[in-house]
Amino acid sequence: MITVSEALKLIDREVRLLGSESVPLAECVGRVLRDDIAADTDLPPFDRSQMDGYAVVADDTLSAPVTLKLVGEASAGHGWHHEMKSGEAIRIMTGAPLPSGATAVQKVELTSETDGIVSIKEITKPAANVVFKGSEIKAGEQVFAVGDRVTERMIPSLAAFGCSRVSVSVRPSVGILATGTEIVPVEETPGIDQIRNSNAPMLSALSAKCGALPCELRIADDNLERLTGRISEALETSDVLIITGGVSVGKYDLTKPALSRLGATIHFEKVSLKPGKPAVFATLGEKLIFGLPGNPVSAAVTFELFVRPALMRLQGASMPYLRAGHAVLGKPAKAAKERATYLPATLTTDEKGRLVAFPTRWQGSSDFVGYSRADALIVIAAGERHEAGDVSTVLFL
Repeated sequence: MITVSEALKLIDREVRLLGSESVPLAECVGRVLRDDIAADTDLPPFDRSQMDGYAVVADDTLSAPVTLKLVGEASAGHGWHHEMKSGEAIRIMTGAPLPSGATAVQKVELTSETDGIVSIKEITKPAANVVFKGSEIKAGEQVFAVGDRVTERMIPSLAAFGCSRVSVSVRPSVGILATGTEIVPVEETPGIDQIRNSNAPMLSALSAKCGALPCELRIADDNLERLTGRISEALETSDVLIITGGVSVGKYDLTKPALSRLGATIHFEKVSLKPGKPAVFATLGEKLIFGLPGNPVSAAVTFELFVRPALMRLQGASMPYLRAGHAVLGKPAKAAKERATYLPATLTTDEKGRLVAFPTRWQGSSDFVGYSRADALIVIAAGERHEAGDVSTVLFL
């Protein structure tokens, strides 16, 4: 039995970087950048007004209230491209370029205008309400780096710097194979001793969230010959194969025997982890194979700990893991005696503004209803107990 960190090292050793492709800007959210992105222009590209008001020479307002002569107007897209002199003012709109000669903008609320004369009611400080050229970023400066995952918030920057197409990693194809004679498709009504296939849709959604292209495969029953064939077929079209169920040591746990028949190398098959101890990682050529437990919470936790980093590293992501942080425990929590424990938890803030984690009420690794309420996983080292009020590491789901 190996530790989680040892398991991750074995996975990292086997992951290879996939190729890249160019996609339209509108399709790049969730993808991993394969080129650095640099600003191709200063932002803002000119000194601009931060609000509606009047462009002035700040020194003209030292004896405010004062009156100035209105000599023009500047709006976004239509600047006033002349030299402004002392004693003059330019009506200006938010986003408009600051006229040459002006040193500040007084907001419209502190002005009045009548018959071409502008009254400035208060002193205007130099540079007031002006955003200067290049103050946000200068041409040539790096904006985003190889390995960054594109978010919706990055789109305006990419657009502003002319990235109509973006170089990103190819999305890994992921086959998802649920096993077990007792499993029936979601759309069917389970018969006696049967349950619906809840794991495959979950793993499909989690894979898609990692930028992968998931494909749910037809359920495999507990027959070694048929399972071996199904795994072989799945690997023909998948960069990564996730098998859920059949990874323990029971009579009908056939995932490892099937992998052995195919000549796969099993790198680990037992992790010092709760839930998820019987997780399996194997390779066949360049194909990555994960055998996850059949219990839904175990499958979810082992996906987040092992499959997610592999999918993200295949794409060259610089941050492949769940984001970690710290929270105060709202209730006591303890780990298994010999295994690190990852407890589902809900997060809230207390009256002091602290982040507080409450272990979710759940009945074990089959309780997917309880897990559905979780915001994070509380990480507790093997054999440790954390009391209410202790600060613990959490992984944000």
